Parts: sequence; C-alpha cells; structure tokens
Amino acid sequence: MPLQKTLKRASADKRAGKSASTQAGEFVKEQVDQVRAGKHGVRSAKQAIAIGLSEARRAGVAVKAPKKGATSEATRKKAEKDSAAGQHKTASKKSSESTAKRSRAATNALKREGTAGASRTALSKQTKAAAAKRPAASRSAAAKKAAATKGAAGRSAAAKKAAHTRAARSHH
Repeated sequence: MPLQKTLKRASADKRAGKSASTQAGEFVKEQVDQVRAGKHGVRSAKQAIAIGLSEARRAGVAVKAPKKGATSEATRKKAEKDSAAGQHKTASKKSSESTAKRSRAATNALKREGTAGASRTALSKQTKAAAAKRPAASRSAAAKKAAATKGAAGRSAAAKKAAHTRAARSHH
C-alpha cells in the first residue's frame, strides 16, 4: 500500500498535466526509499521499478502495460490486472484467505532479499542499460521535450549545473 504523501505527490503531478510515467515515478521513488531504509529488499533495480509501477497502476495511474515481446506474457497480464484494479474507486477488500496468505508470503520473501538493488550504482546501471536499448532519435526527442517543458528558470539552472559539472570534471 503506497504512502499517503506518495499518492498526494502523484495526484499533484497529474493536476500539473505531467505524464503517466512521471506520476508513476513517485511510486518507484517510494520503493527505492523503502529498500534503502531496509523495510524490504530486492534482487535488482528492475524489481524495485516493477513493484513501483505495479503500485502506480493499482493507484489508478494510466501506465501502459509493456508491449508484446518486450516482456513475458505473465508480466503483461499482471500489468493489465493492476490497471484494472486501479480503475475501481472503492477498493473492496477480498475476504479470501489465500490473498492474505499470498500477500504475506510475498512480503516475507522480499524481506529476505538484499538492499543492493536500490543502490545508486545499481539504479545508474539499469538506467544506462535501458537508455542504450532505445534509438538515438528517441533519446534526443525525450531530451528536447524535457528542455521545452522545463521553463526558462529550469533551463538556466540546468545550464549552470552542467557548467559546474564540466568544470569539476576537467580538473581530473
């Protein structure tokens, strides 16, 4: 169950007209924070992201299910189920014992995992690998869109940060 502040941040993103993936990012960030805090572990950065996306879908964020061939059939079905669950405003509690059992088993399994999957290096590696799979044109378009939606003050701040980073790296 996502935290109240995560739900608030996601709905604020929605009101601001931000994309579904940005809204879902709040849930992914919450997962990463929870793993880092030691609430539970993950096997990889991918798993932390997947849990976050699943929670986002269940909270009603319109994140699309992965394309055919991109992931397994089971993953796509789970994503579609999560999205369907997110459509109902009143989440009716299932009284079946097996659901509670399964939920408890999943939580306990996660508690046995390590926390390295949410480390800065693991997330960086995952991000770079995901970006490398995309064509250059797609990455370029995303960067252009980001620059356009940032606003003048945001662009200025980003330029200053880039200049600072360049300066810091040139000293090595």
